[in-house]
Amino acid sequence: MNKPEELYKLFLVGNKDAFNEIIVIYQEQLTNFILGYVHDLDVAEDLAQDTFLYVLINQFEYDFKYSLKTYLYTIAKSRAINYLKREQRKVDFNESYMYEYEEIDFNKGLEKEYDIKIVREGMKKLKQEYRTVIYLKDFQNFEYKEICQIINRPMYQTKMLIHRARKSLKKKIEKGGYRYDE
Repeated sequence: MNKPEELYKLFLVGNKDAFNEIIVIYQEQLTNFILGYVHDLDVAEDLAQDTFLYVLINQFEYDFKYSLKTYLYTIAKSRAINYLKREQRKVDFNESYMYEYEEIDFNKGLEKEYDIKIVREGMKKLKQEYRTVIYLKDFQNFEYKEICQIINRPMYQTKMLIHRARKSLKKKIEKGGYRYDE
């Protein structure tokens, strides 16, 4: 097997299989590295692919005085940090703001203060993107189209995210010893 730098030289002269070998060598490592930043496997995998795509498009930017691994990790880190910056710029619903609302329309609605407390406790245990979409859809009654714009995702992803978030919330509530009937 060739060293990664040798594979890269082969890639530069048109050997696409050499680039595929580089991907095989570094895909899992880069994904795990990025995962340390973003804490979401799907996002980490996407950013790893984005790293390879960047290298593919900008193939002649690599400076052979550095190891290919260092070059890839530098790009991956940059991609992860840029992703985190983009996420921070999005509307950040902190929990204290989110739970100030008394009128909660969670599908059928919650009538008792006891029910509201249960949902709030379950919400605290969800990952941020799940809390956000449930808040937007079920607490603020945004339309799907509006939520797509806010979270910057296509309709099918938004609907799937809301479905998964609701399912996760139901599990968190039931795990706490409560039953939530939809």
